[in-house]
Amino acid sequence: MSIAQTVSCLDGYDPDALRVDKAREAILACLSPITETEKVPVREALGRVLAQDIVPQINVPSHDNSAMDGYAVRFSDLEKQPLKEIGAALAGKPFQGRLGAGECVRIMTGAVMPPGADTVVIQEVVKKDGDRVTIPAGQKKAQNVRYAGEDLKVGAPVLRSGKLLKPAEIGLIASLGIGEVKVRRKLRVAFFATGDELASIGAPLKEGEVYDSNRYTLHGMLARLGVELVDMGVVRDDPAALEKAFLLASKQDVIITTGGVSVGEADFVKQLMAKLGEVLFWKIAMRPGRPMAFGRIGNAFLFGLPGNPVAVMVTFYQFVRDALIHLSGRSDDALPLLKAVASENLRKVPGRTEYQRGILFRDEGEWKVRTTGQQGSGVLRSMSEANCFIVIEHERAAVRAGELVSVQLFEGLA
Repeated sequence: MSIAQTVSCLDGYDPDALRVDKAREAILACLSPITETEKVPVREALGRVLAQDIVPQINVPSHDNSAMDGYAVRFSDLEKQPLKEIGAALAGKPFQGRLGAGECVRIMTGAVMPPGADTVVIQEVVKKDGDRVTIPAGQKKAQNVRYAGEDLKVGAPVLRSGKLLKPAEIGLIASLGIGEVKVRRKLRVAFFATGDELASIGAPLKEGEVYDSNRYTLHGMLARLGVELVDMGVVRDDPAALEKAFLLASKQDVIITTGGVSVGEADFVKQLMAKLGEVLFWKIAMRPGRPMAFGRIGNAFLFGLPGNPVAVMVTFYQFVRDALIHLSGRSDDALPLLKAVASENLRKVPGRTEYQRGILFRDEGEWKVRTTGQQGSGVLRSMSEANCFIVIEHERAAVRAGELVSVQLFEGLA
């Protein structure tokens, strides 16, 4: 089924006034995760997507052990005071013997519980006189004991395929003695900016030119997702050059462009996209970032983003990020929207979703949010000063100070 057929089947699909949620749904309906895998050493697996279930072949911990420094005892002996200390158990050096009636063993954190012992009493509360140990009342049976398999149990899957491997997962895999893991190959993403007005960093600006910032912003956002990057630079508004760039980029998994999709921009950009593949042009009911193209050229999915710097970032975070995560095989949940109190009036008209750049802050024990000020789609400073998006829903009108609004934190958007 073609992309156009797939998305046209969705309820409420209207390319000239597409809601944000419908745009997300349309994109994800067309995507299938990559399936190619490779094996890598555990140390090199950080940031990769797991392509196998991790099922322990050993228990972690492998033995019952002490969670504290103290004394290993038989709980039933605590009525027979004092107890006699008969030895010590250290981490990696178990006590050689078995606990008898009225006996205890000095034990360190992580040491194997001596046979016969079922409780650990912390060292701070005991009284000691030679080898005689007196323990106060109020102890509980099995306190301060970690049991074999309490963390990880043989045969019970602990990580599922699709999991993004972070430091905790790397440590968990290492704790099982696994040296290599199967991961999905990295997603390959080609990106370039379009426009005759774009000047390279370091070159003097000519009249009507601006420095190419979008490509650097894209590079930063993509790098945090751990994909393989193919930076194709700036492509001028020339049909032959653009066709060559698109064909070269189509050898990757994903193509991302900025500029050339707005009303009034060069028609040949749209015609060229359509000529080389199947591309849909949407007017999304959102601000900023209304114009956007989505489709396929060869085997590569194409995301044609607007040219304004803030619109590039908003459309990337609201559509492209989730699409890349899905394509890479990750099983992440969508980022949650949190609630905060608007500390000022926020202008908004119903019929579109707005992503205003906000500053979330704590005031008298309450989370509040305000805008960064000017919200134009070309004001990249608003993204730098913000720590969140204030997400004002499609149906909602202006927000008054004191009302709750949704916020999406920037930290975590990787």
